[in-house]
Amino acid sequence: MFIRVNDLDMHALVGGPPGAPCIVLLHSLGTNLHVWDPQAAALARSFRVIRPDLRGHGLTTVTAGATTVETLARDVISLLETLGVTEAHLCGMSLGGMVAQSVAAQVPDRVTSLILCDTAMAIPPPESWRARAVAVREHGMASIADAVMARWVTEPFLDSPQAAGLRATLLRTDPEGYASAALALATADLSEDTARLSMPTLILVGDEDLATPVASARAMHAAIAGSELQIIEGAAHIPTLERPEAVTAAIREFITPEVTDFYEAGMAMRRQVLGEAHVARSMEAMTEFDAPFQEFITRTAWGGVWTRPGLDRRTRTILVLAILASLGHHEEFKLHVRASRNTGATPGDISEMLIQVAAYAGIPAANSAVRIAKEIFSEMDA
Repeated sequence: MFIRVNDLDMHALVGGPPGAPCIVLLHSLGTNLHVWDPQAAALARSFRVIRPDLRGHGLTTVTAGATTVETLARDVISLLETLGVTEAHLCGMSLGGMVAQSVAAQVPDRVTSLILCDTAMAIPPPESWRARAVAVREHGMASIADAVMARWVTEPFLDSPQAAGLRATLLRTDPEGYASAALALATADLSEDTARLSMPTLILVGDEDLATPVASARAMHAAIAGSELQIIEGAAHIPTLERPEAVTAAIREFITPEVTDFYEAGMAMRRQVLGEAHVARSMEAMTEFDAPFQEFITRTAWGGVWTRPGLDRRTRTILVLAILASLGHHEEFKLHVRASRNTGATPGDISEMLIQVAAYAGIPAANSAVRIAKEIFSEMDA
């Protein structure tokens, strides 16, 4: 999608079930949102994943002249406001990690947690960034490609298809967009702001990163109270593609806490899927007679099954509706048709599913479900 943000049209990809917790992935200098492809594919099973192209990169508008990390952060904040996102996990790599730190400093109440990957509070010396800006403006992106690639990935990885894709992405980056962001890095020093951050923070760094080395990660770890530091072996500056499984596992483990209270987890899931109003009505109507039953279904179905990472919420909704239609459980079927607007299951998905029900569970069962679904969709449209 393209969204008007401040003075530019920002390109972003949004995936994962609507209503799920959000995670924002911010890319590095000279790349674009696709540098997070492996992580986005995995995380979108349980999270709403938002990936923008930063100002001057990818398909987002290129603006002339120098920018600042704070300006790039305001772009991200405005994007989230436009999308109606009030709270999100924030994950950034290199330049994106500095932007993430600035977002967290500007709007800390909107950042659930912070993941800083191969980044720093400052990346000196400023003269090197100014020199890069001059080089790409005068001679194009090819003039820096070899030097950049040598710092982005380890030598054995240089011959891989992923590294070839990274080089192609770098070469397609607009020189002015790259130069503008490089000048932002020349002036950026987030030391004071970052030291005031208090949200849960994970710091990741490749053990062979030359651009933002382990020492820079340790400095952030020391500055952010309570932060965690994890070093990824066999990776340089772009571990999302060089060691994708390790990065994905680290992020997922950090933002998906172990479920120790299935009732609380189930109640949170019920609210996200069925809606706050429905759950509130159920709780108000609960009596001493049905309280044990309500606790049972919340703890088992919602807390034990719906919170599992193996299926996304859209898929679970389609499966639940197919089972309910086949068994003729029409009241529950109505409930989950209404809930489909919160899980990403579309009327088209449900229509196709009911054809499967007709073939495998019988036309009468599917016919009743089709009639009920049409009524519910009409009510929802109204």
